[in-house]
Amino acid sequence: MSPHTHTAANAIPPHTLTQLARRWLAEDTPNFDPAGVCVGSREVEARLLCKTPNSILAGRPFFTAVFTEVGCTVDWTYQEGADIGPDAVTVTAVVRGPARCLLLGERPALNCLARASGIATRCSQLQAAAAAGGWHGEVAGTRKTTPGFRLVEKYAMLVGGVAMHRQDLSGMVMLKDNHVWASGSISEAVKAARSVCGFSSKIEVECCSAEQGREAAAAGADIVMLDNFKPQVKEASTSCLIFTAYVPHKHTPLSPLQELHAAARSLKTEFPTVLIESSGGIDPENLSLYLSPHVDIISLGCVTQGCPVVDFSLKVQKPE
Repeated sequence: MSPHTHTAANAIPPHTLTQLARRWLAEDTPNFDPAGVCVGSREVEARLLCKTPNSILAGRPFFTAVFTEVGCTVDWTYQEGADIGPDAVTVTAVVRGPARCLLLGERPALNCLARASGIATRCSQLQAAAAAGGWHGEVAGTRKTTPGFRLVEKYAMLVGGVAMHRQDLSGMVMLKDNHVWASGSISEAVKAARSVCGFSSKIEVECCSAEQGREAAAAGADIVMLDNFKPQVKEASTSCLIFTAYVPHKHTPLSPLQELHAAARSLKTEFPTVLIESSGGIDPENLSLYLSPHVDIISLGCVTQGCPVVDFSLKVQKPE
């Protein structure tokens, strides 16, 4: 369970939860609900079943908000951020309320829970892999989120123990290649951005070479992103991160396999207070190759893109 599990939900304003729940319900039922006639308003009980073993539960606030909006109650069996366990089917919560109202909330609530839990599960796995490698930096998500669903997905990252990265374009300045090209240079782009954001926002610059990283750091960037660099092959070690030493001949260029760690080490030596982020092409299978004492942040788009969902279903119990 993430150390932030108990506090993450407190960062969501109650009115935001209400607005989201109403929006999702209105999307799913914009006018009449003909099927509601079939079931009426008798009180029923439904069990929330998790059918994906060893999943991390995330999204309780959104699930509960949806059912609160339609007059139902939710009693949870597991805490937010809990590992639901190895069983093929696990009762995770019980929902009670008028039949037609419970069924109105079913799909929007399940969608939120399935997506959030899938992201939290992947984040938990990534964080565990980084910790197992002896790395002390931060695994982070990206802005590659589902339109209109960012708050849920960013929240799920927190529950899974991963940094959210910036929330949006207003949260932190990130100067990408298009910004640099339009500005004329990295130095000019950083200077222009700093004139607006001042001291209260960090500036990150996406760089495709160590030379660009030096220019960004010298211009006052707080974070240098080494984008789409390839990792150096790591030697096996049981105690700490050890990377193969490589001193190229003066006429021999660094191969892609040595680019990332050589650049990160060089930048950290010259600019020790600048944060170094690695991003691009990183996934659960190759994450361990990017771990380095000279890299502070590793961001992965796969935290949200292509992330499997957790299989939940809601089953109304037959009256005895």
